[in-house]
Amino acid sequence: MKMPVLVMLYEQPRGDTRLVAIKRKLPPAAPVVPIHTPFLSIHGNVMYDFYYQSHTDTPYLEKEIYQHTLQTTLDILVKDRYPLHLTLNTNRGNSYLFRDITGINFRYTQQDFRQLLLAKARDWDAGKRKQIQELERLKVKLDQQWDELNKLRYWFNSPAQLQRMVELKEKAFRQQVNDSLQRVLTPEGYKSTISGMVRKRVDSLKSAIERDSIDDRFLALYEEKKKKLDSLEKTFAVTEKLYAKQQQTYTAKKGYLMDVLQHSKNPRELMQDLEAMNLPDSILPKGYKTLLAIKSAGIGRTMVDYSELTAKNISITGGQAEFNPSYYIAFATGAVDYRFRDFIVNDNRIRQYLNIIRAGVGQRDDNHIILSFYTGKKQVYNFNTTAPGNGAVEMPDFRIMGMSLEGRWQIDRNNYLIGEVAKSSLPFYERKQQHSGLGSSMASFGDRSNEAYAVSGFSFIPLSKTRVNAMFKRMGANFQSFSLYASGAAQNAWMIKVDQPFFQQQLIVTGSLKQNVYTSIFEHSSYRSSTVFKSIQATFRRKKWPVVSVGYYPTSQLMKLSDDRFVENLFYTMSGTASYNYQSGRANMNTIFSGTRFYNRQADSNFVYFNSTNLLLSHTVFIGKFTLNGGLSSATNQDYALYGADGGIQYRITNWLEIGGGVKYNYQTVYQLQQTGYSANTRINIPKVGEIALMADKGFVPGVNRQLVSNETGRLTYTRVF
Repeated sequence: MKMPVLVMLYEQPRGDTRLVAIKRKLPPAAPVVPIHTPFLSIHGNVMYDFYYQSHTDTPYLEKEIYQHTLQTTLDILVKDRYPLHLTLNTNRGNSYLFRDITGINFRYTQQDFRQLLLAKARDWDAGKRKQIQELERLKVKLDQQWDELNKLRYWFNSPAQLQRMVELKEKAFRQQVNDSLQRVLTPEGYKSTISGMVRKRVDSLKSAIERDSIDDRFLALYEEKKKKLDSLEKTFAVTEKLYAKQQQTYTAKKGYLMDVLQHSKNPRELMQDLEAMNLPDSILPKGYKTLLAIKSAGIGRTMVDYSELTAKNISITGGQAEFNPSYYIAFATGAVDYRFRDFIVNDNRIRQYLNIIRAGVGQRDDNHIILSFYTGKKQVYNFNTTAPGNGAVEMPDFRIMGMSLEGRWQIDRNNYLIGEVAKSSLPFYERKQQHSGLGSSMASFGDRSNEAYAVSGFSFIPLSKTRVNAMFKRMGANFQSFSLYASGAAQNAWMIKVDQPFFQQQLIVTGSLKQNVYTSIFEHSSYRSSTVFKSIQATFRRKKWPVVSVGYYPTSQLMKLSDDRFVENLFYTMSGTASYNYQSGRANMNTIFSGTRFYNRQADSNFVYFNSTNLLLSHTVFIGKFTLNGGLSSATNQDYALYGADGGIQYRITNWLEIGGGVKYNYQTVYQLQQTGYSANTRINIPKVGEIALMADKGFVPGVNRQLVSNETGRLTYTRVF
């Protein structure tokens, strides 16, 4: 009888039999060394510029003009949390046209603070949150569970344990065989059937199993560890999922913070969102709510830009502040320095000052109602105003007073309207005739001639991406404010501007219509204009195509009639430009073609280019350290033609030294004039000292009898960034 051969099918070991590498634990965190934050951190620049010109390019000639400009800009950070800005500039020269101006400005703006928060948010590590303890606990727990899990897996998969399990399986199999034989045969049959050799082997197996009773304890330990391994794997999976979810939440919260800082409509909405995020002090410093509520605050030379009928684009030397949490308070006080469009004129200027206070409810950039009161001294009358009656110029009383009520209605996120009504004191000659004072003339509501009304609005149409700005203003003949000059005549002013993109915003067309928007101190008394000024501009941008821009718009030119009389002429100009950047071989190139057409008359100006068409073609090649440029130009009108050509080269010798130069040629018909000029420049960057730039140029400017005269210019500029 043949015995069947029994094959033992061993149970496969759990997991990979290879040694599993235990996950590397992060080294213990080094003790946190507190970073010293300086009380003040200052960065900025300083610039000095000296400019010389032998002749000025104006309708009235000046010679041997020089001007010194010194300017420094400092960005100051207090405790790495509070941004301030300091600017100092001074201009000094010998021109009787341009005033010497010195100013200092020290300011805080909400925009600077928001930019600082945005910068901190970009560099924000989730480990710096207040919830860092929770995240760190999860990381430690996860590492501990991972190590314990790997130790158990290593215990099960180690060669020693695998061999021991094989031996136990063999012993269990032999025991099974022995028990089967004992159940089948009687003791006598068992003894007679089994040979001595087999009986001896079975007895030895029985004695071996009895001796190895310790293996039972190993099997119990094995089962216990197997259950622990299963439980630990489940616990690790839960912890790992929780950690991933927590990390995802922190990442999403950082993205939400960036979005809030960039797109919040007003400070109140921003403060509510930030407060709900439970952010650490490293992001939100103490007093951040107050700082976000302060729109701006400054002393020195500062700009006042409040409303259409009170004070708009007025430069003062003094102080101003705007505070706008849920309510609105603003004030400004100081000496009026200049307005944007008349600061160059030195003649007949008086000392002027402005005081204004505003209070209201709501957000200035959202729904609000604001009441304003202003007073001070302002040259509201133009240079050519004469008192009624004998026509003689009389020194007026420049004191003014007024109040306005402004409201804004935010219809929806794409549309809003602003309305304002104002009433001022009467002009000095009207007060003199009525024997009334400054305040009483303002409070006299029976007289409507010193009132003004303004309505403006904005609309955005998402479907067509159209933007529309519109304004209408009605000013009484006797209305006075810091925003405009009185002309002695009731006037309507209006403006409409439309921006329309086409072809997926590759083509942007902007058009506008304006009437009486150009207010000037040079207008005659009782001046009233019915001219509607039109302008249109189109810009086309497409990848790898030239950028093309065409515009038709009004241009102004200042004329001096006598020592104390000026006039400002307006005329139309059409201009177009095409610019193309491309590469040819290893060289980068840029080509620009531009054309300008002036629609002025010779009676309007002594400008040599009156009623002319100007064309310019310029080409630049960038090859390594060399920059080559050349150009052709022409200026033609009914009387003459002026042609020009120029060329130049710029060479960057090293990172700190650059030199360049060029020549230019002019030919003017009728007079048969041929003139040659030159230019030269250099730039030197000295480490820890700064950059020095020198320029010299010999060119030509309009002179008498429509001829060009030689003009030499020179410039020395020093710049240091720190």
